[in-house]
Amino acid sequence: MKNLTLPIRFGIVTSACLIAYFLVLALLGLHTNVFYSLFNALITGFGVYETIKYLKIKEPETFDYGKGFMGGLITGGIATIIFTLFFALYSTELAPGFLEELSTKWAKEYENFEAIVFLVVATMGFVTTLVLTLAFMQLFKSSNNLKRRSS
Repeated sequence: MKNLTLPIRFGIVTSACLIAYFLVLALLGLHTNVFYSLFNALITGFGVYETIKYLKIKEPETFDYGKGFMGGLITGGIATIIFTLFFALYSTELAPGFLEELSTKWAKEYENFEAIVFLVVATMGFVTTLVLTLAFMQLFKSSNNLKRRSS
């Protein structure tokens, strides 16, 4: 459990940043424009990157691809779960008309529109986490290439 505390903490902080960003957009009336959700990937990416970087700095001797990869996945996974729960609470309890405003066409055509939106939010978060973790681990992994000797 000790090895998981850092990614969990970073995941909680990342989710707090995602929630704060969403609430700022809501205050400005921009939260119904899905274009702004692209910035969520940057927030999640920053959290995943910082987790992997900090793990490598904290334990340089024992850091390997598996530790960095799991740290990134845990950070992004925790952030995604917490943000999805917040999003579900916000859109059902705090602002009940939000989902209909988000997409009037879909809300009328689909019976379980709320579930579809929550699934899409969670899927986007998990996929973003996976892709960014794989990308960042290319920066932090140790090379297995043999070093050339200078002649």
